[in-house]
Amino acid sequence: MKLSIYQIDAFAEKAFEGNPAAVVPLEEWLPDSVMQFIAEENNLSETAFFVPSESGFHIRWFTPATEVDLCGHATLASAYVLFSILGRKEDTLSFESRSGLLKVTRAGELLTLDFPAQPPVQCITPALLSTGLGKEPVVCLEREDYVAVFENEEDVFQIAPDQEALMQLDLRGVIATAPSTEFDFIVRFFAPKYGIPEDPVTGSAYTQLAPYWSDRLGKPTLRAKQVSRRGGRLLCETRNDRVLISGNAITYMQGSIEIDIG
Repeated sequence: MKLSIYQIDAFAEKAFEGNPAAVVPLEEWLPDSVMQFIAEENNLSETAFFVPSESGFHIRWFTPATEVDLCGHATLASAYVLFSILGRKEDTLSFESRSGLLKVTRAGELLTLDFPAQPPVQCITPALLSTGLGKEPVVCLEREDYVAVFENEEDVFQIAPDQEALMQLDLRGVIATAPSTEFDFIVRFFAPKYGIPEDPVTGSAYTQLAPYWSDRLGKPTLRAKQVSRRGGRLLCETRNDRVLISGNAITYMQGSIEIDIG
């Protein structure tokens, strides 16, 4: 069996920025074990697979370790492949997923994810989180991830995570965030239990971050930067129970996978 594969830098304005994702278009699903092996072999934070459906496409995402319920950057990358490489003419694509219906709209080179909002709620800071980040946040919230809010940018830049401690937490990962002088807020994201020590840019994290920062700053539209080594810029907008997350993408590599699944 020969499959096309694309590696796309999502939330990137040039090569070697943003978050690389692998995208594998399919006509029908492969066995779950095969998709997991492909994601492990790719060794990127996410590999997306999609198949045609009645409403557009059905999408699934795999880290090197497991399947996940929602991934922003690999959805952005998948839409980029469909729009820019496979020649889809419509301006909005629909993806069925384990997190419901997701949409991606293009306006020139800008792609916008339409995802469900996941407002986090305040919680007691777990001791493992403080140990794992090496400092106590000003506020701790939880939803899909823990959200550790710090007073200023330097607190976030200085984090040297204890991955063993963070791996023992019960949620998917830990988001560290703070207000910014150049942007509305900055972000780092750690998910070692999913095989991702630090994610370059985490689209799904902004379904939690946008409602929090929008409420705190009193503005619906926000500019954010994920300050990983590669870095990535995003625009976020809260609309009732949805979050719009916008960014660019660029092709890094195109190729093929040859496997025998017999």
